[in-house]
Amino acid sequence: MSWVYLFIAAIFEVGWPLGFKLAQITHHKIFWILFAVISMALSGWFLYIAQKALPIGTAYSVWTGTGAVCTFLIGVVFFHDAMSMLRFLGIILIVCGIIFLKAAH
Repeated sequence: MSWVYLFIAAIFEVGWPLGFKLAQITHHKIFWILFAVISMALSGWFLYIAQKALPIGTAYSVWTGTGAVCTFLIGVVFFHDAMSMLRFLGIILIVCGIIFLKAAH
């Protein structure tokens, strides 16, 4: 169950950079900043629960790595962030690291 909590934490981890980005490009700044703050709190709470059974290094690495990969993909798909072979390779390496950490647990 800890891995499920960690996955939920990672999904909420994506919410705060997304909220900040949307606050910059829409007229609903307060709403999106509030969204970001709530996402931060929920992300931290679920990470706290996940760490009860997972090693801190594994939990934190998977949490930040999953959040980074998802945020990167949202940036590329929805905000037209740059995509190059080197950036793609970097994301693949992060995903491999997450898989290795899960497999080693």
